[in-house]
Amino acid sequence: MGQPVAIKGRAATPTVGKAMLNKYARAFFTRVLTPFAAFLIRRGVSPDTVTLIGTAGVVAGALVFYPMGEFFWGTVVITLFVFSDLVDGNMARQLGRSSRWGAFLDSTLDRVADSAIFAGFALWYAGRGDDNVLCAVSIFCLASGQVVSYTKARGEAIGLPVAVNGLVERAERLVVSLVAAGFAGLHAFGVPGIQYLLPVALWIVAVGSLVTLVQRVVTVRRESAEAEAAAQQDQDTGAAK
Repeated sequence: MGQPVAIKGRAATPTVGKAMLNKYARAFFTRVLTPFAAFLIRRGVSPDTVTLIGTAGVVAGALVFYPMGEFFWGTVVITLFVFSDLVDGNMARQLGRSSRWGAFLDSTLDRVADSAIFAGFALWYAGRGDDNVLCAVSIFCLASGQVVSYTKARGEAIGLPVAVNGLVERAERLVVSLVAAGFAGLHAFGVPGIQYLLPVALWIVAVGSLVTLVQRVVTVRRESAEAEAAAQQDQDTGAAK
């Protein structure tokens, strides 16, 4: 969907690895998906429709397959629909319709899709997976992911740049979780021991999300103090004139 509206202030500086991955991966998928996006436009499909269908597909894949322990096929379905996040943005750019509404819808439905994935893991471990600890870890991953996103959005809403990326952002949470789930699903095809990848990945995401949350809270606290100090200095300077 449309690109988010720029927020005034100092932007967070991504790591070199993240920047290169984002640059080359997006360039590759843009070339691959542009013809498909153009095809959808010619058929009268709107970017918002693609966003909604993509989210519905991810939610269905996560909440239907994962609770049954079908991690391989669930991940295949989710991955196919995750590409809608690139298709709708490509369509919006071709149509010249990047907008605040598009950015809002895209971001909101991303949170819905993320929640469904970790809810699917939690349902598996609460049921046939029979592991209350991993169920709790999955729920923590779900909740912390939402809070991590909220801290940045709320910080920017009160006028702070929130100039920090954090250890584990949305892309890392999804890649680590989905790759681990997909490989763990190969256990059903007779690959021994590989099912333990998912629990390890969930713990990594949980710890990484906690670290990222602390990083963002500390950053917002520091930037808030700096902004208040600058405002007080301006006020004192104005009063002295």
